[in-house]
Amino acid sequence: ADGRDAETLQSNAAAALHQAKSRGRSMLQFFSMEMMGRAKERLTLEAALRQSVKRDELRLFYQPQVDLSSGQIVGAEALVRWQHPKLGLIAPNEFIPLAEESGYVVTLGDWVLRTACRQIKQWAGLGLPLRQVAVNVSAIQLSRGSLVESVKEALLETGIAPGRLELEITESSVMLDTEKSLETLARLKALGVQLSIDDFGTGYSSLSYLQQLEVNKLKIDMAFVRDMTTNRNNASIVKAVIALGHSLGLEIIAEGVETPEQAHQLRSLRCDMMQGYLISKPIPGDDLTQFMTNFKPIYVPLEDQRVANRR
Repeated sequence: ADGRDAETLQSNAAAALHQAKSRGRSMLQFFSMEMMGRAKERLTLEAALRQSVKRDELRLFYQPQVDLSSGQIVGAEALVRWQHPKLGLIAPNEFIPLAEESGYVVTLGDWVLRTACRQIKQWAGLGLPLRQVAVNVSAIQLSRGSLVESVKEALLETGIAPGRLELEITESSVMLDTEKSLETLARLKALGVQLSIDDFGTGYSSLSYLQQLEVNKLKIDMAFVRDMTTNRNNASIVKAVIALGHSLGLEIIAEGVETPEQAHQLRSLRCDMMQGYLISKPIPGDDLTQFMTNFKPIYVPLEDQRVANRR
């Protein structure tokens, strides 16, 4: 019923296998025609994605990062978007997994790296006070791509100071090929670029590998920040991450900050920086240039200062 020749049966079995893998380990999945439709859509999207760099369809947006003590913008995170000619602007969660599965993420990642470095050079020429711009690095880039060479080429092409570039890795990505990942990160560190761990606290290898990674910064996942003012357990996790990071001499940045209450609590816990919709949503580079030009420092009082003011 699922195919009258070997080619059709193999194709349909592959679609069922992909669906089973996407649901987790040890899952059983029967083939259906609906599944085949989704598989065809996926193949069509993958084929279009492979042309995205050549067709100049990718866009970089940037989300500013603010120092909680000074209230000044000190950094930004580069976030890629895909401007599809028919589907419009596609969010990264819709195409990055596809890029990783197909291996195209190495080409995509190289484009993001070069584009971000050119933007850093432009902002530096304008005298804008950004210490660094963060670029996300996928597990595939870390373990299989020529990431170190790509970073060298981008730095050489733009002439920016290596310390202005920050590479964000997830703790889980290091576990795919631990030996290769640690070697790559050590070589990147030797170039002078900044390293940070993204989504810290969501994996299982944090403490055992944290010292070996020799990173500069920890980024607290928004899942903990979102409910920290109402959820005591999340607040305790945020407090523990900040204390752990500071004890190792690392800077701490909290992402997903959306309310003044979250910002106040983070500063009271001595978090160093914040990022989120409270400051700005991700915006194109030219828009961020204008945003930084007109930006007024955000004053975030400590908790004891707020109590004193209420008295």
